[in-house]
Amino acid sequence: MDLFMMNCELLATCSALGYLEGDVYHKEPDCLESVKDLIRYLRHEDDTRDIRQQLGAGQILQNDLLPIITQHTQDKALFDACIRLMVNLTQPALLCFGKVPDDPAFRHHYLQVTSYLQAYKEAFADEKLFTVLSETLYNLLQLDWEQRAEEDNLLIERILLLVRNVLHVPADPDEEKNVDDDASIHDKLLWAIHMSGLDDLLKFLACAQSEQQWSFHILEIISLMFRDQTPELLVNAGQMRSAQEKQKDMQELELLRQKELAEKRSRTLLRGARHSRFRGSYVIEGLKSIGEKDVIFHQGLHNFKNYSHDVGKPVRRVPKRKQMARDLESQRRSALNVRLFLREFCIDFLENCYNRLMYLVKEGLIRERAQQHDETYYLWAITFFMAFNRGQNFRPDVVSETISIRTFHFIEKNITNYYEMMLTDRKDATSWSRRMHLALKAYQELLLTVNEMDRSKDENIQHSSNVIKSNIFYLMEFREIFLTLLRKYDERMQPHSFLRDLVESTHLFLKMLERFCKGRNNLVVQKKRVKRRKCSQKTLQTEPTAEDLEQTWQIVSEELRTSGFQLSESLTEGAVPFDATSETPVDEQRTEALVRIQDCIMSRAGPEALSLLRAARAVWPEGDAFGSVEVEPEEELELLKQILFTKLPKSVPLDSALEEEDGVELEEEEELESVAVSETEFNYLDFIKRFASPNVVRPYIILLRSYSQNSVHTNHCITRMLHRLAVDLKMETLLYQLSIFSLFNKILGDPAATAYQELVTFAKYVLNRFFVFATKNNKAFVELLFWKNVGAVREMTEGYNKDGEGKKKGNWTPEEEEQLQRLYEEYKESGVPDIVETILPLLSSSHTRRDVVSHMVSMGLVDSVKDLKKERKGTRIVLWTEEQEQELQVLFEEFRDSDDMLGNILKRITAKRSRARIVDKILSMGLVSDRRDLYKKRKRSAPGRSAGMTEEEFFDLTERSQEKELDIEEEEEDKSDQDEDEQDYEEYVGNSVKEGQKSMSRDNALERIHSLRNMVQTLQQQGLSGPVLWLQNSLNRTADDREEDGVSHPVALVPLTEENEDAMDNKTFQKLLCTVGIRAPADGQESFWRISSSLSVNQLRSLAASLDLVETAAEGDSEGNKESSLTVEMEGDNQDMRAQALRALLLSRQRKYDSSKSKDSISCEGSSDTVEQSDHIEEKISKKRRRVLDDDYNDDDDERDISDVDPLSRNNFERSIDSDHENAPAKRRYKRVLSDEEEDN
Repeated sequence: MDLFMMNCELLATCSALGYLEGDVYHKEPDCLESVKDLIRYLRHEDDTRDIRQQLGAGQILQNDLLPIITQHTQDKALFDACIRLMVNLTQPALLCFGKVPDDPAFRHHYLQVTSYLQAYKEAFADEKLFTVLSETLYNLLQLDWEQRAEEDNLLIERILLLVRNVLHVPADPDEEKNVDDDASIHDKLLWAIHMSGLDDLLKFLACAQSEQQWSFHILEIISLMFRDQTPELLVNAGQMRSAQEKQKDMQELELLRQKELAEKRSRTLLRGARHSRFRGSYVIEGLKSIGEKDVIFHQGLHNFKNYSHDVGKPVRRVPKRKQMARDLESQRRSALNVRLFLREFCIDFLENCYNRLMYLVKEGLIRERAQQHDETYYLWAITFFMAFNRGQNFRPDVVSETISIRTFHFIEKNITNYYEMMLTDRKDATSWSRRMHLALKAYQELLLTVNEMDRSKDENIQHSSNVIKSNIFYLMEFREIFLTLLRKYDERMQPHSFLRDLVESTHLFLKMLERFCKGRNNLVVQKKRVKRRKCSQKTLQTEPTAEDLEQTWQIVSEELRTSGFQLSESLTEGAVPFDATSETPVDEQRTEALVRIQDCIMSRAGPEALSLLRAARAVWPEGDAFGSVEVEPEEELELLKQILFTKLPKSVPLDSALEEEDGVELEEEEELESVAVSETEFNYLDFIKRFASPNVVRPYIILLRSYSQNSVHTNHCITRMLHRLAVDLKMETLLYQLSIFSLFNKILGDPAATAYQELVTFAKYVLNRFFVFATKNNKAFVELLFWKNVGAVREMTEGYNKDGEGKKKGNWTPEEEEQLQRLYEEYKESGVPDIVETILPLLSSSHTRRDVVSHMVSMGLVDSVKDLKKERKGTRIVLWTEEQEQELQVLFEEFRDSDDMLGNILKRITAKRSRARIVDKILSMGLVSDRRDLYKKRKRSAPGRSAGMTEEEFFDLTERSQEKELDIEEEEEDKSDQDEDEQDYEEYVGNSVKEGQKSMSRDNALERIHSLRNMVQTLQQQGLSGPVLWLQNSLNRTADDREEDGVSHPVALVPLTEENEDAMDNKTFQKLLCTVGIRAPADGQESFWRISSSLSVNQLRSLAASLDLVETAAEGDSEGNKESSLTVEMEGDNQDMRAQALRALLLSRQRKYDSSKSKDSISCEGSSDTVEQSDHIEEKISKKRRRVLDDDYNDDDDERDISDVDPLSRNNFERSIDSDHENAPAKRRYKRVLSDEEEDN
């Protein structure tokens, strides 16, 4: 269908609107229904936007809608419908098509729609039309919120959107060929807005307390009003030029005149005084032609400089992906009256509206109430208005909202995000680059404002600037941002203007940093370092046997008894178990102290272990984890023995534990990363040294190539950075590069070189230094061909190293080399899986695998280290066959109820794979929904405690179960692969910790319940019995709900009474909540404490039972309460007494066994001991060892459920997904404004 031929139905609808007779518009009776029909037609237009194009070609908006708006304002229904229709017709073409179409046909439709929008914009430049809109908006704003209906709010939003849409229409460069100071269509539109008073209404909406919902609309309209303006032009509008500006203009004019005269003189010297009709022919000596002869040049000598072999050849086409990014900045000087109006608008806006509006916009961005890319308007406003404030009587108070560390952090975060998106979203890289440039300019303006504050005469302003600068220079993210951007600069994605602003911002930052460091003797800054360690699944050391531990203990105990438990002063002062400056939590440091004590005992250094124990007791006296304060020497000895025989979690050695293959072809292992934050003294020169890199120098040279188009300040920034590297760091060798010298030659040969005196001086300095250097280094001219790093610079100046010099090599004697060659020849054809592992034990001297591999390559036995690379387990099996999936499903169904389902599957599966691969496959098959369902189930109590069995059966069963579980753990450790992920590694460490705790689970449960009783009693004394009872009821209700539903979800504890609310702020009550297993609210996401979903029904009821209010009782009954609290999961008094008796008998046997093994141990009375004495001994020992490791129950408190997400965050996420299709920055809530389903129906 021809789009210029209007559809019959559409034509009939447009005809029913009315007609224009002269300046009077006569509407038809069906005018309102016709407008609604046009809205309905637009809703069903196709992908070519045919309805929109036909209405644009028919000029419906110019000839019908605008006259209706201006002449029939009193008809409210018709006015509202026309506004809705015009908002739809004027929406940006980018929003209609989603993006700029690549298809030529759709590109034509896109350009056609844009041309119609430009015609609409010209028609809107009418003062009468904006007067009607302003009056309507003014009347709506006069209504209070109670009187304002929903239709009124929609009309306000639609009027703002209509103004935004019209301002957003781009200028037509072919039609508007205006010069500066001439009024363009955009200027006429702005003047109509000013004359109608709409600009005053915009300022009112920006500062009114009750109209804050329109903040994003207002900021977007203001940014479009100032689209073609610069702050400098507005500041100087209507003012007389100063003498300094006049002198600057004269210098620029004189520069152009000198350049023209120099070019004239150069042309005169090239030609003779006498004119020749013949151009002549010349032979260029030394320049070969296609054959062996020299090139013959058939033109005049004045053209010789432009000669090249490429003359006459077709220009080589550069692929689109390798083309330089183009600058899209367009600036023009508007008419004087428009600039004066905009200048007054800026002054009033800064005085009354800026701080409040920017605060509202920032809050909306942080709380994700904005639409996609709305932060670009915020960044633009920072750049424009803060620059205007600097030029117009600088006042920090009017822009105080955006002068803060929060603003610096917000912009830095956006720069990082834009860069990452520019790399990932390649199709839209240009848009991300423009947003990144906008964020960079905002960051630059913040630095300029802080620098201006530093030069203020007000001491308070200077102090504020010093506080901001100290924070900027302290944090590593702010110091490193410019260095990172320079290193990552890509001229294919980032335009020339971005590089110019980046270089100028870097110059300003370094100048501020240098001035800040000069006034201080030492500056402490934050330093972050990423620690990477490889998690190897190999067993680094063999576990000591029981005999070895017993032998070690005999030696250590003899040494301590001989010394009489007396320690030297040096040992006492040197034992430091706690580091207050470390980032490691206190609980982890306590565990590390236990590990250090155990290591000292293992190395048979008894006095050092005892000194560490006493020092740790002084640091952590609570809980008697390291013994009580009045502990006896023999009790200390017993505590050291417990620490020795306890299985503690030890960290994996990092650097010295393993020496694997050659550095280039190391075996891939799992890497665990952690960021170490520390403080260090800042050195300015050391910081500048980080810029001494070819990746940093290259962008500066790219910008220097356009030195003739650069401003004087830009050339100064480039020269100053190169001067820092060449002179301050004495690394001029870094600039010895042929492209740089070629550029220097161009500058020195420029006829207007006197205008670039700073560049000329620096170029001469570098060239002079090079020619002096060339006399000492005969390879200097060859080095010109390459970019050089710091290592190459050092070699060029200090001398070159021979091949292999300075590298660590193992010392191999001729006999060892002969033995290595003989062993290799012997086992080469034997078919062993890893020949290096076979040869290593057979060598007469000890060498690492790395040494053997590298030496075999150097001897020529193998071609590359790849031939000797160790095979990784499981890497050959990639895909799962149908039979293997069926086998995995059968094994899963067979062992799903076992305690170690995953371990049993790993043992019995035919195709051996790593634990991580099997876990991923089980999850992908949908057999389980959560990875945690595959974890090994740990029993809380020893088997047989509640069963009816004799003490011998109980004793044997306990020993067998512990030995069986240790064997299973060793088998799992041997079968674990190198490529298991970090979660499996942490699970392995956690399981080993729990195994060490298994023998003490009863004492931990006793301690846990006892501590709960004490806290309940304390709260009862404080008058908080009601909240404790409320907590107990909540636990019981949650247990009943989970038992009934069969599903566990986190349950929020919502205090409804004032007493419960006060209790939630009580520290003791919060400690009780943590002990019970109720987790605190997550930062910024939750408001209430929640009962963890990991607590089972039995655990909830047991915890609720332990919260019974404590009655005042005699002291003699406390021990009975402790003993009875251990058996909350048992039923009946008989089972309770049997379990206590068995436990006492077991402890007595173990005590006798330990006493018989020790030579000097204290003799026991044996048969005279009663059950009560055994319980007393058990309680005394458990008190000292129960805090060696954290309780199993504490592991449950740290679990987080993914379903426990704040619903607000989820709603924001869904709303952000709905707006993902809107790529253009010009958008607003069209769906809400244009939806008319309810009205039409």
